[in-house]
Amino acid sequence: MARIWHEADIDLAELTKLGANALPGLIGIEFIEIGDDWLKARMPVDRRTHQPHGRLHGGASVALAETVASIAATLAVDRSVSTAVGMEINANHIRPAKDGWVYGTARAESIGRTSQVWTIRITDEQDRLVCLSRMTAAVIPVQRA
Repeated sequence: MARIWHEADIDLAELTKLGANALPGLIGIEFIEIGDDWLKARMPVDRRTHQPHGRLHGGASVALAETVASIAATLAVDRSVSTAVGMEINANHIRPAKDGWVYGTARAESIGRTSQVWTIRITDEQDRLVCLSRMTAAVIPVQRA
């Protein structure tokens, strides 16, 4: 697939800083890689992201999925005119994770004028599928954001 990003230079450290004082920062999400048509972030599996039984909380997986897909959706539009916001998300939790890191990779299924659809694969450190998620983003004028 051709490069989908609107901007030529994307600084992953700056993307991570965007969430520093919000939920992504609180649970340790970091952007780590970008390709022509995908964006990847990681999140620790630790006390911040566990459910009471010591496994990765499903809500934490959804937070990772929505974070990486929302940022990717925003990078795929002209941010001087539009922004992208999450409209719907679903998740299938496939296998547990107890520690280490999980990695969320977002790829566009459809990038339209008013909406986008993204698939997010969350894997563990052994590249085993932990969660499969899909998010729909609405593309809205920046003055409505």
